[in-house]
Order: sequence, then C-alpha cells, then structure tokens
Amino acid sequence: MPKPNPLQDANFCSQLFSCWLNPLFKIGHKRKLKQDDMYSVLPEDRSQYLGEELQWHWDREVERAQRDAREPSLTKAIMKCYWSSYVVWGIFTFLEEGTRVVQPMFLGKMISYVENYDPNDSAALHEAYGYAAGLSACVLVWAVLHHLCFYHMQRVGMRLRVAVCHMIYRKVTMFFHYLWVGPLQAIAVTTLLWMEIGMSCLAGMAVLIILLLLQSCFGKLFSSLRSKTAALTDDRISTMSEVISGIKTIKMNAWEKSFIDLISGLRRNKISEILKSSYLRGMNLASFFAVSKIMIFVTFITNDLLDNQIAASQVFVVVMLFEALRFSSTLYFPMAIEKVSEAVVSIQRIENFLLLDEIPQLNPQLASDGETIVDMNNFTASWDKKSGTPTLQDLFFTARPGELLAVVGPVGAGKSSLLRALLGELPPSQGQVSVHGRIAYVPQQPWVFSGTVRSNILFGKKYEEDRYEEVIKACALEEDLQLLEDGDQTVIGDRGTPLSEGQKARVSLARAVYQDADIYLLDDPFSAVDVEVSRHLFEQCICQVLREKITILVTHQWKYLKAASWILILKGGTIVQRGTYTGLLKSGVDFDFLLKRNEEEPSPNLESSTPKNQSKPLVRGAAPELQDTENIEVTLPLEDHLEGKVGIKTYNDYFTAGAQWFILIFLILVNIAAQVAYVLQDWWFAYWANLQSDLYFGEYGKGETGVMLDLKWYLGTYSGLTVSTILFGITRSLLIFYILVNSSQTLHNKMLRSILKAPVLFFYRNPIGRILNRFSKDIGHMDDLLPLMFQDFIQTFLLVVGVVGVMVAAIPWTAIPVIPLGIIFFVLRWYFLRTSREVKCLECTTRSLVFSHLASSLQGLWTIRAYKAEQRFQELFNAYQDLHSDVICAIFATVVAFGALILVETLDLGLVGLVLSLTLTLTGMFQWCVRQSAEVENMMFSVERGIEYTDLEKEAPWELEYRPPPIWPPNGRISFFSVNLRYNSDSPLVLRNLEAFIYSRKKVGIVGRSGAGKSSLIAALFRLSEPEGDIYIDDILTTSIGLHDLRKKMSVALQVQFKESIEGLPAKMNTELAESGLNLSAGQKQLVCLARALLRKNQILIMDKATSYVDRRTDEFIQNKIRERFAQCTVLTIAHRLSTVIDCEWILEDKLSDYQFFECASIRYQCIVQTVTLGALSQQGIHSTRTEFSHLKRKPNIQEKVYFKRRQPDVTNSDLVVMNVSSGQPSAFTIFVSTL
Repeated sequence: MPKPNPLQDANFCSQLFSCWLNPLFKIGHKRKLKQDDMYSVLPEDRSQYLGEELQWHWDREVERAQRDAREPSLTKAIMKCYWSSYVVWGIFTFLEEGTRVVQPMFLGKMISYVENYDPNDSAALHEAYGYAAGLSACVLVWAVLHHLCFYHMQRVGMRLRVAVCHMIYRKVTMFFHYLWVGPLQAIAVTTLLWMEIGMSCLAGMAVLIILLLLQSCFGKLFSSLRSKTAALTDDRISTMSEVISGIKTIKMNAWEKSFIDLISGLRRNKISEILKSSYLRGMNLASFFAVSKIMIFVTFITNDLLDNQIAASQVFVVVMLFEALRFSSTLYFPMAIEKVSEAVVSIQRIENFLLLDEIPQLNPQLASDGETIVDMNNFTASWDKKSGTPTLQDLFFTARPGELLAVVGPVGAGKSSLLRALLGELPPSQGQVSVHGRIAYVPQQPWVFSGTVRSNILFGKKYEEDRYEEVIKACALEEDLQLLEDGDQTVIGDRGTPLSEGQKARVSLARAVYQDADIYLLDDPFSAVDVEVSRHLFEQCICQVLREKITILVTHQWKYLKAASWILILKGGTIVQRGTYTGLLKSGVDFDFLLKRNEEEPSPNLESSTPKNQSKPLVRGAAPELQDTENIEVTLPLEDHLEGKVGIKTYNDYFTAGAQWFILIFLILVNIAAQVAYVLQDWWFAYWANLQSDLYFGEYGKGETGVMLDLKWYLGTYSGLTVSTILFGITRSLLIFYILVNSSQTLHNKMLRSILKAPVLFFYRNPIGRILNRFSKDIGHMDDLLPLMFQDFIQTFLLVVGVVGVMVAAIPWTAIPVIPLGIIFFVLRWYFLRTSREVKCLECTTRSLVFSHLASSLQGLWTIRAYKAEQRFQELFNAYQDLHSDVICAIFATVVAFGALILVETLDLGLVGLVLSLTLTLTGMFQWCVRQSAEVENMMFSVERGIEYTDLEKEAPWELEYRPPPIWPPNGRISFFSVNLRYNSDSPLVLRNLEAFIYSRKKVGIVGRSGAGKSSLIAALFRLSEPEGDIYIDDILTTSIGLHDLRKKMSVALQVQFKESIEGLPAKMNTELAESGLNLSAGQKQLVCLARALLRKNQILIMDKATSYVDRRTDEFIQNKIRERFAQCTVLTIAHRLSTVIDCEWILEDKLSDYQFFECASIRYQCIVQTVTLGALSQQGIHSTRTEFSHLKRKPNIQEKVYFKRRQPDVTNSDLVVMNVSSGQPSAFTIFVSTL
C-alpha cells in the first residue's frame, strides 16, 4: 500500500523548498524504488473527486447549451472548473516575470557605478552594495517563484489530465499563462528600452513582433499537423491492437508480411507529418537560441546609424532586457502556442466523444407493487440508426419469477441483441422495455479480468462460504479448483490464462449466480463446454439454483427446450413463433425433427441434483479451446523495470538507427561551430561595447578617424558572427530532429518485425496492454518528446559551457565559486536522477497495467463499465531539483555581484558587464540544462524498452533455402512419428509419443472433453511450438522447410452459411466491420472466416470447433457443404458435438488411454436406432451409446497410443480461417476420438 502523503502535514518552509520529498530521495538513493514506496494521492487529487467535479461542470454546460441552442464547449467547462487556480498562479507568474524585468535595472546601476568609479565616494559604494543586494534578492525571488508556479501549474494540469481521463497532457497548462504574460512583458520591456536608448529599441522589438507573427502561423500549422498525426496514431494503434489480439490467426495463415506492410504504411504516413511538426519545433528552438542576438544586433546597428551615443552601462541594461524577453517571448510563448494548439485538438476529440449518444440509464428497481418482472412491449431498436434496418423489430413478451424463457433462432437472428436491449445497451427507437429487479448477465464470449478466480466470482460481493461453495458446485468448478495449484486463489492472466474457454464460461456463470440477482440473462452459456458439463450446468444451476429467478436463456441446445416455461423463436430480429414447448408442437413446429436430425446428446435429468464424479480431473489450468489458450501455466507478474543508468550501447543504437556515422560527426561539428559563433559573438560584443564607451566618454575623445575605422571593422565582424550563429543554429536544430525522428522510425520497424517473428508463447506471457504500451507511449516519446528534449539539452548544455568559459576567461577569479558550485550541481543531479529514473520506470510499468486493465474492461464492456487511473507525481521531482539548482545559481550570482564591487579597481568595465549579464543568464539556464539532461536520460528508457523488443526470441525462419515444390502437398498425407510437444523448455509435455498416420483425402474427426488437449496436435502440425519427433506431409519433413511454406499449405476453418447473414447487413457486402468485428455476432464472425477461406485452395483443411456458435440446422448445412466441396481434401475436424462427425466410417474408443479404431457404419446405425427407441432423450445418453463400442470388432493394424496432458494453451483460435475449395463426392469418414 502507498505511504501517507507527507505534503498534507508539511510546514511552509518544507512546502516552499520541497523538503518533504527528502525521505523518498534517500530511499531512491539507497535502493531500487518499489510501488509501495510511492506516496498516496492527496484527497483533492484523487481521480474520482476530480472526475466528478469536472463532470458536474460539463453537465451544467450541456444544459446551458441546450437552453441556448448551441453546441456545448468542453473548454468552457474546464475554465469554469479551474479558473480560480489559473487566476491565482497567473498572478504569481506575472510577479515572477516582473523580477526578470527589474534585474537589468539593478545591473545597469552597478555597471554605472563601475563606469564612474570614485574610491573616495563612500555613498556611491553603499548605494552600489544596495543595488547588488537588490539584484541578488531578485534572482532568489525569481528562483523560488518560478518553480513554485511551474510546480503548481503542473499540478493543475495533472488534475485536469486525470479529470478528462489522461487525454490532455500536463504541458498544456504549464505554459498557458505565457500567452498573456509574454506580450505584457514585451510591452514593459519596450517601455524601459525607450527610456534607455530611445527609438532605436523599436528595431529590436520589430524583430520580436515578426518572430511572434511567424510563431502564430507555426501554431496554426502545428495544430493542423497535430490533428493529422493524432488520427494516424489512432489508426496505427487500433490496427496494432487487433494484430496482437489475433496473432495466432496471423501466424497460422502466414500473414505476418502483409500486416508488416499495412502497419508500416500507416507509420510512414504519420512520420511524414511528424517530420513537418518536428521542423517547426526545430525552428522555434533555433529562434530561442538566436533571437536575442538578432534583436541586440539590429538595435545597436540602428543606434549606430542614428549616431546615438550610448554608455557601457546602457549597453548591458539593453542586453539584459532583451534577455528577459528571451524565455517568455521566444521559448515559453511559442511553447504555449504549440501546447494550446495540441490542447485544442485534444479537447475537441474529447468533446466529440463526450457528445456521443449515451445509453439511457437503466434503473432496475422493483415495480410499485414490489413484483420482479421483465416486460418488452412493441420494442424496435437498431445498432445503426442510419442504416434504416432495425436490429430488433416489434418484440413483445413478459417474464416473471420462476419462469425460464428460452430464446432460439439461427445465426444473426438478434438473440444477443435482445439481451443487450434488456441491459439498456440497445436503446429503443419505438416501444419500451421495463426491467424491474437486479440483473446478472453472462455474455456469449466469457469475460474474466486479471485477478484471482475468487475475485472474478465474487466481483465485489462479500465472501460467504456456504453460498460460495454452492455456486462452485452448481457451476461444475469443484474439480477444476482442486486441480489448480492455488485453488481459487490462482491468478488469472490478461487473456484468461491458465483457464480453458470452458472454465472461463463457468467462472462467468458463477459470477452471475453468486450475485443473487433477480433476473438472469444467459447468452448461450453452453457453447464452450462439452455435453456432460452442459447437462450439469442446466440441471444443477439453471433448474435448481435459479429456479425461483427470472431466467432468459439464449441457446442452440434444442434438448433443453422442454424445460422452458416459454420459447421465443427469432429470425431476422423478429419473433416468428412463441409459446410453450407443447403449444409450439401443436402449432406445427417440428421439434422431433430437430431433435432427431441434430441431437445425439442426452437430455437433462431435471430431477437430478448431484453431478457424476469423474475419475480423471479436468486439467490444471485447462485452456480455452475456443480462443487463444489451452492450459498454459503462465504467471503475469508486474513488468520488471530496468535498473541503473542507460548504457552507452543504448545511445549508440539509438543514434546509429537514424543516420550513418559521417552524418553524426557532421552534426557534432555543426553544434561546435554554432556554439563557437555564439560565444565569440558575446565576447566580441563586450569588447566592442567597452571600445564604444571609451570612444564617446573616455580617453579617445569623439571623432578620431582611426578609431572610427576600427569600430566599423568590429561591427562588420560582429555582423558576420551573428549571421553564423543564426545559420548554424537552424542547421543544428533541423538536423537533430531529422536524425532522431528517423531513429524512431527505424526502431519502430525493427520492433514490429521482431514482435511478429516472436513465438506464440510470448503473447501469452505478455498482456496486450504491455505490448501496446511499447508501441504507443514509448514510440510516442521517441517521436515527439525525446527529439525536442535532446535538442533543448544539447543547445542549453553548450550554452552553459560557453557562458562559463567566457566568464572564467574574462574574470579568472570567477572559477573559484564556479568549481565548487559545479560539483554541487552534478552531485544534486546524480542524487536526483536515481530517484527520478526509478519513478519514471515505475510509471512506464504501471501504465502497462492501466492499458491492460483498459483493454480488459473494453473486452468486458457489457459486463462492466469501469476505469480507474492512478496518479503519478513525476513533476514533484522536477520541482525539487529545479528549485535547489536555481537557489545555488542565485548564490553564485550574489557572489559574483559583490565580488565585482570588491575588486572593481582591477576589472575592465566591459568584462564586468559581460560577466554580470552572463551570470544572470546562467541562473535559469543551468538548472534547465541539468533538468533536461535528467529528462533525456529518463526518456532514453523508452528507447531502451523499444530496443529490448527488437531482440526478442524468434520462432523458426519464415523461409529456408530449401523450398517445397509449388504443387506440394499433392495428396495431403500426414504422418506423426514419436511426436512430443511442450510449449516451453520448463513446461510438461502436452503430447507424448504420438504415433499416427492419416491417409490422403481422409476425413479425421478429433472429439474430446473440453481441455483434453485436442488442439495440441494442431499446434505441432503448424509448428506454433516446435515439436520433438518427426511430422511428415507427403514425405516432406515439416521442420525442413520454412514456417510460411508450411503454414500457407494448410488451412484452418470455421464454416457457416453466410448468404442470409450478408443479406441482413445494412450495406450487404459493402458493410464496414468495426474493430474486432464488434458489429457481427459470434456466428457471423465464423461466416466471414469461411468466406475468406473459400478464396484459397489447399489440400489440407483443419476445422477447429467450427460450429460452436451456430444452431443445429446451420451445423448440418455446414457438414453437407464440407462433404461436397472438400471431398478431395484431407480434413481434420475438432468438435464438441458428436453430431458434427457422426457421418463416419470408423470410430476410435479410448480405454485407459488405449486408442482403437472401429468400423463406424454399424455404430452410427445402432446409435440412431437406440436414441429413437429411447425417445432420443434417454438418461443413458452418450454413456449408453458408448457402451455399444465395446463389442464391436476392431479394425486390425490401426491401433495407436496417444497421451494428452492438459496444461498448455489451446493453440487454435475459434476466429481462425478456412482456405480450401474443392468439389466431388464425399468420401468415407474416420473418427479419431481423443478423450481422457
């Protein structure tokens, strides 16, 4: 747990100098920081409080906008929420900048004293000491106010960022006040300059005005570029998210190169826009570097042309006044324009999101008479109002406590939409729906979140042991929890690991049952479980535990309809039949036909309450056979963050990724040249100022021709140095941005290729959010922040080195305070950076958790709508370091000021002015240099994290030198010889000593209990994990060819009837699919996969639970089409339903793991006769059927032993594709049954 925040009890001095952070810095100095070392968030900074506060102002703004018939403005809501903070700290910002304007006046008085030095004038000396004290006080006050203002404005920005869900960056608010402080300060400086040198100052201010106009244009252009890059980033991250989610689909179809091209194309579009915005930033930084020099140059050229006389004291006053404008007008003002431009884009995007239609608030309260009821009356609704085609139309029914309402219908009939309408997620366009009572919902695709099994079931409810045990038993989870190493304390990972899909479905059901709600909405909860578990869930859970509740059950299991109180048959979003089972039979609905044609499973025993114990357990962490995992024991700890400083190798890899060494050397030379020109300009100007003063007021006397000629030469040299400073500064800025943006692009491409070449296991060990964090935030830092900060650091560092060098060269004794103060600076930086770096790493790590949590929440959006962000306070450390650095600089300025007065007799007038002016410049520059160096090193962690992803473990090569013939495999014969399979080196075997031979063009069924490991055979075949032993396809060893050559020749299929579903879509074939196909039902997604597969022709076809989400008639239709179209192919079918593979010639029964093939024609006949004789729904069920296997004659010479261990992820995804088209007469079927 985080520690209490000491800021709450800190005294004034502790808050002023950030002393309350010292304990944390001491910890960070001694060891690596942990999450528990962080301080808790102050109550007024908590996200719930901030969000509710801004939400209240937004709601009021929406109400006012509706009254005034205008669009609501999020900006107005933000300003009304935070105006008081902005006003208070705006005043302090104004006072802070006021001290910068006053400093040149004190400096001028001191230089004037030196210029007119009289050792006998004690009054002038005391007055000079007063000016020195005033100058020192101004510097100290500026240091304290500057960082207090920045810290508190960062805090206001942080609060705003949290309040609008992390969408507006803190930098937006940091520089906001400079939009008005900058121009106001320019007016004040112009007034003071006029008082010093008259109208000559207007030339310099004209340069500033031109620059501000250019920066305003840059701001508009930057805003436009920011909008484009934001949209392109959204597209890239959305595509990347889908790639990571469907990585198995991509790998099994060898689509990696296509997706690399797709994402790289999106990335190239973004990079072109980033380069443009980077060049704008480079121009802004170059203007900061050179604009004060340009203003000074133009001002004094004008002054000389006007033949105005000017003293040295006036020269340095003018220089310092222009320097006072340097930060506010040429750095902070353009940054304010840039950040406000970004803010406008961000606020507009958030505003558009907030203005989206919201679902109506569903208040499931009891009716006035206290009765729990669900009533739908003439209900019509559509997911897409523009389409004109309703999703549901004219629905009406009523359900009361104790009733079981069964909803059936073909794929895409609107069954799931009906449940979501009852949840309030699908608002009506006409009619109404009344739900009185508390609702529990079980989605078709089970959703679990990262946490323990118990926390997933309790879902915030208090733990009650008796009820908990009852729910576990009713949902058939007892054996599963016993087999999990930590029982119900087992941690579930990002994708539900280590649970199977069936186990996730039962956990989802258990969560709903434990809530003890009044109304239960169950969306096909049996599709992911086998026959026996399905029967247990129906008998023990729905018919026993929920018998007094309102239960609305969507199902494809027709055998359960007899137990339903009412049955709704949907088609095309309308109710085509309704009534009881008996009533529908009388009306002509042929349930017997449906049951005979589609059911071989036993009907439920509605009187039974005790499940049959099984001799063998389900699996330790059995896996999702319908999605991405099978029983993979992967723990998902907090992402390890890197320790220590960033290594030289990281810097080398980063820079060489952007340019060749000769370009980097050229960049170094340009940086040196820019700084030499800058330093020489200062030196030359001081020398010229001293000569100018002597010319007019000193020993030369006005009008000596020789001196005048010398002055013109000095002026020409000064002009050349000024032009050189400008050109080198611009070249340096643009070149740095170009190289570093190229580095980001190169690293992104390497990361992308490395990710797509990583084995599937990598994606089980790393949550989606963790991977996306590298491609979003870390790449974003490399694109935007790191080039800016690096350029700023290099520029400032060279300026500091140049300033210190000039000071020491001009007045050597300044080295005395420079050396110890420099040592203190670097010790402070080292002390500060250790903790700052750890906090930055923790922020990156915890941000991955936020992304994972958000991704998980969005996947379960209809189950839970929640998001919580935790505040990090990196800005506190910046304030701590900056304040102490500037206080040290203030002390240094004091030492130099008083030292100059003490040693006035030994110093040159021009050098005194130069050193004092540079000292004041150094005050803000030194701390900024130290801060930016720390920020660059912190940002380099994003580079290091990116480079880490360029060197991931890789799967086998996609292509090898040996390529199979184009017509391979001509027959589709598959042979397994002593095949063992494990998913990583330290995991147990999931296939052991597999020996099997599949003849060409044969149809092989693989049927078994959920979690038995059926798909491990497919994993070995596709080399998703490298198997031990040999697998041959038409006499070619699969490990002797590249992965793409292997995978492209096999297809994985989900098949469904698609024509009617296409006709039902608004734009038919032109309908645009939403992310992850959210606008399709689960069955319709399978249809899309089949349609995609039909475009490819392969000799081997694998169907992995192809009919899990479709109704029985569609299942039968699919099997007929498979027999017609794929007759000449080798087909492997994995299924839960025996009806899917009942048309077979051979069947294999396992007996103590001894698998034997049987001739199946007579078995099929006996099964049909027996089930008809027993009314098709006998209690003997499959057990009775399976007893018939024992007396059948075994086919000789086809007997193999196969051992399955259920611990690893189910490697075949239910969203995978089929890729084969063939026609001809159906061949005999062979069934290969693998069960435990």
